This record gives sequence, C-alpha cells and structure tokens, in this order.
Amino acid sequence: MPPDPTPFVHDPVFSDADRAWMARALALAAHARDAEGEVPVGAVLVMDGQVVGEGWNRNITLNDPTAHAEIQALRAAGQAVSNYRFPGATLYVTLEPCAMCAMAMVHARVGRVVFGATDPKTGAAGSVFDTLISPRHNHRVDVVGGLDAEAAGDMLRAFFRARR
Repeated sequence: MPPDPTPFVHDPVFSDADRAWMARALALAAHARDAEGEVPVGAVLVMDGQVVGEGWNRNITLNDPTAHAEIQALRAAGQAVSNYRFPGATLYVTLEPCAMCAMAMVHARVGRVVFGATDPKTGAAGSVFDTLISPRHNHRVDVVGGLDAEAAGDMLRAFFRARR
C-alpha cells in the first residue's frame, strides 16, 4: 500500500493548550505583518508547558533568507535553555514548515509540530514533502495540521493580495 500523501493527522482533536499556543503564534504573525511588513508567519516553541522560544518571519528585516519564524523560535529557544536540542517540545506555527525549517526541527529533535495553514507549494509536513516523518532520518517529528488554518490562511492571502 502506498504511503498516505498527506501524513499529518487529519481531523485531529486539539487541546485547549494547543489552541492557546496557536493563538500566540497568530499574534506573532500579525506582528510580523504590522510592525515589520513581513510575510505573516508566527511560531512558538513550548517545552513542559512553557514558552522557550518565539519567532516571526524576519527575512526582509534582517536580509536573511533563513530568518523564518520557526528558525527564529528555535534560535531563541537555544539561547533560553542553553541547548540546541528540544526533545519533547512542541512547535506551533501558523504555516506548514518548509524543507529548511523541517530539517532544523529534525536536527533539534523537536517532538511535535502543530501547524495552521498548509503550504501547497513548499510544505514539508505532508503537502509537498514528508521531511518531518521521513524514515531516512534518525528522528521523526509528530505532525498535526489544520489548527486555526482558516485564520492563518486568510492572514496570508490578505497580505499577498494587498502587495499585488
């Protein structure tokens, strides 16, 4: 039997904590858009019920193609906990991670990713690539998609519509 083309959990049950952390990620996405004119993507890394890193897209602001929200959150967490690995942590992000961010999560040993909107062009959590769950890696990340997908997608669509 061929693998499921979208391996993230369909119709998942989200906890109240999941919803609260995604709300924070959406607020960070709005900050990226409103304060810095960046593509509105926000991310929150949570370990043991505590935020250890937050980020939002800063590619334009920092002139850095790697300054995605997830990378910013991972960098902040590394500084906060004095480590580059985050076993058992959950990363909440408003948009499905790209291949770069997904591999950073694999290397950081993130335990779980919860994302909002899917990315049908470059998504690496099941839409285009299956990077987070690939059996080729020595670590796999649990993936759950679709939390507040409509709000995250609407924010992105409005941002790009306004730029055209």
